[in-house]
Amino acid sequence: METKVAVNPYLDGNFAPVQKEITTDTLQVIGELPPDLSGMFVRNGPNPQWTPIGEYHWFDGDGMLHGVRISNGKATYRNHFVQTKKWQIENQAGKAIWSGLLEPPQKDTPEGVSTNTANTALVWHAGQLLALWEGGAPYAIQVPDLKTIGEYTYHSKLVSAFTAHPKVDPVTGEMMFFGYSFAPPYLQYSVVSEKGELLQTVPIDLPMAVMMHDFAITENYTIFMDLPLTISGERMQRGEPVLMFERDRPSRFGIVPRFGDNSNIRWFESPACYVFHTLNAYEDGDEVVLLGCRMNSISILTSDTEGHIPRLHQWRFNLRTGSVHEEMLDDVTSEFPRVNENFLGQKTRYGYTGRMKKVSPPLFDGLIKYDLSSGKSETHEFGSGRYGGEAVFAPPTSPNGDEDEGWLITFVYDNSTETCELVVINAQDVTAEPVARVLIPQRVPYGFHGAWVSEKQLNASSK
Repeated sequence: METKVAVNPYLDGNFAPVQKEITTDTLQVIGELPPDLSGMFVRNGPNPQWTPIGEYHWFDGDGMLHGVRISNGKATYRNHFVQTKKWQIENQAGKAIWSGLLEPPQKDTPEGVSTNTANTALVWHAGQLLALWEGGAPYAIQVPDLKTIGEYTYHSKLVSAFTAHPKVDPVTGEMMFFGYSFAPPYLQYSVVSEKGELLQTVPIDLPMAVMMHDFAITENYTIFMDLPLTISGERMQRGEPVLMFERDRPSRFGIVPRFGDNSNIRWFESPACYVFHTLNAYEDGDEVVLLGCRMNSISILTSDTEGHIPRLHQWRFNLRTGSVHEEMLDDVTSEFPRVNENFLGQKTRYGYTGRMKKVSPPLFDGLIKYDLSSGKSETHEFGSGRYGGEAVFAPPTSPNGDEDEGWLITFVYDNSTETCELVVINAQDVTAEPVARVLIPQRVPYGFHGAWVSEKQLNASSK
């Protein structure tokens, strides 16, 4: 009897990596690209350069950027690996050297070189596109060709890791980020000026190390999430998981003035949960309001999925009374929340998430548009056997001020044809068919987070 070899689901189907880096100047468009949509959609995600060592986790793969530039109703595509130090050493060796999260720590790898894969997200700030991974420094990326420039350390002022989800204030232009660590200080908080100068880095006290993937900002405050997904070297020495969700620990939310520090942070407690991604936050009188996709529990390194159902929630923290009110806004499973980033940190009427099928690995079969004022929602469905990812909001080059004026953009994979396309959806009419479908000449594996780089930003970067 033939024995079937188990296939790692993250190396199969449209999770499987692609090896070719290509550039295609003329792409077929079904429908019509809006004349006022001009810029570049770039999406990051894991794509192992070589056959992985041992068991592969989706978070392990080398960063690969997939970019579609849109201008004058036409589109071009290119993809490139982020050439991190890890990528360069393995590329020269012609094989994988570092194992991943599910394997024991290695002791015989090249010394002094991080396994930073820069595979998670992107941010545009101070005229520069950065590829991000929360365990190390950003990598500067050239646009529009997506070639790697190198590590970006703010003239060697960067002293912490750099979150995959920094926040750029659309009013001041300042960017806030943080880095978490396995050793004290467990959390460091930084502010970068509009021009790209690292203004401050301050430690924030935490009881122990935790995995903190995201945070949020308002006009005057920064909000940290000390959630009970804890990191413990002592556990690892006992043969227990280094990363564990501790259900008996509360969730803590710390609110600090933008240029504050540990001396003036205020902590609020709520029941244990985990939040990978926040949608937005804003101030409402005495309250700070946070929106994000909440799960009852989380397990990163095991196959246990009980409680791992993200749903959109809202928290209201009263700065005068100290009270916390937590509320589920929708019982539909969804993740990868985004807003029109021209309104980040302000009270927004609309938010967008990816609707998830309750399967593992995760698949997104549609997009949800939430009207946070009315409590209603609308859904764009990708269609039978078609799955996408996070939708990035792209405003028009000449916006008239309406918050939802623009387009939702994401890659969609069709299981039946094994092909990929970029879909452009009118954010003011999300239930309609896409206004345009850009056919991509090779498969784009499922990935993580993207960014919209406007034509104005592209032009500024070339000067």
